[in-house]
Amino acid sequence: MRLTRYVIRELLPPLLAGMVMFTAVLSFGYFFISSQWIVGAPIGLILQWIAYQVPDTLVKIFPMAVVLMVVVAFGRMATERELVAVQSGGVSLGRLARPAAATALVITALSVWLSLWVAPQANVATRSLYWDGLTGAGLATLSGKTLDLGNNLLLSPGRYDTGKRQMNGVRIEQWSPDNAQQGTIIFAESGTFTGNEIKLRNYHIYTVNYAGIQALGQVPQGDPAAFQAAVQNVFPAVQASEDPNAELTIDTGLSRAETLAKYADAIGADAAGWPQLITQLTAPNVPQADRDAARLTLNRKLSLPFGNLVLALAALPFALRFGRSLGVALGSALLISLVYYLLFFLGLTVAGQSVQLSEVGAWLANLVFFVAGLWMLRRT
Repeated sequence: MRLTRYVIRELLPPLLAGMVMFTAVLSFGYFFISSQWIVGAPIGLILQWIAYQVPDTLVKIFPMAVVLMVVVAFGRMATERELVAVQSGGVSLGRLARPAAATALVITALSVWLSLWVAPQANVATRSLYWDGLTGAGLATLSGKTLDLGNNLLLSPGRYDTGKRQMNGVRIEQWSPDNAQQGTIIFAESGTFTGNEIKLRNYHIYTVNYAGIQALGQVPQGDPAAFQAAVQNVFPAVQASEDPNAELTIDTGLSRAETLAKYADAIGADAAGWPQLITQLTAPNVPQADRDAARLTLNRKLSLPFGNLVLALAALPFALRFGRSLGVALGSALLISLVYYLLFFLGLTVAGQSVQLSEVGAWLANLVFFVAGLWMLRRT
């Protein structure tokens, strides 16, 4: 028990130092890239924006911190001959490595929780705060785009007044899932988007049956009643707001924050968590392309956290061989991490080429490092 506590005391300082160092580096990188667009923003909002990025950043840097923990701690014990002394007393290397394995297991569990439950919500909050709070652009960046808001809703926000936080020249389309040629189109002079609600003013609602347009050309001339019936078939319902101040409220599938997170940047925020992924994998009537994408995403979000366990194993032989000084230990940790991430992203690229390779590609780096770690450990 005393030996276990001693090894844990050796492991925790480099682990915490690695977490702080790598998190600071990535956070500074995010700030540096976006700093030119947030000039003049309140310091409190900037700190809040950086804090929202921490859960996702931790998932990414945990493997590097685990490698640094093992290489520095066991490298120092090997350099000081502590490992030789302990092993001469009958304690095996496997027993000495148990605290490292237990620590890596705890970090793996924490990383899975962050990756599937905390980080997706934090990523949405990050993008929403950036566009609505820091830059003040709001929905202006989405003007002229057609956005899928779920619930069969398509939104074209038109121009956006940042001062009033109001959309002008709004168009909303809702198409029937059972009839692709019939839909409802809403034109509104202005509207607001808050939470999961769009409120429109001075609106006109048209229900259009495009399948009936062909019948208009077949109406006999001089038959007003038949022509009126054909027109009624094309436009089964037309409604306009009599009061310009009357509001029409529409419930959306995506909230305002989720819409900004998904569409405001060229690359949407990683907002898929466990509930969304399981729904896409198990719910009926989900398009196969979405189901395949959810399968790959779930494997990706699980494989990186479990990489902490694999890297703890793979880093141990490096610690015993090369962890002779802090500089060499740090260099070895960075090299191992770099090779792991290169393999990880290579595997994701392979997985993206074929649905059948989703699991193999996402777990490729873990498989390679697990086998390599066992081989090097046996040789050591």
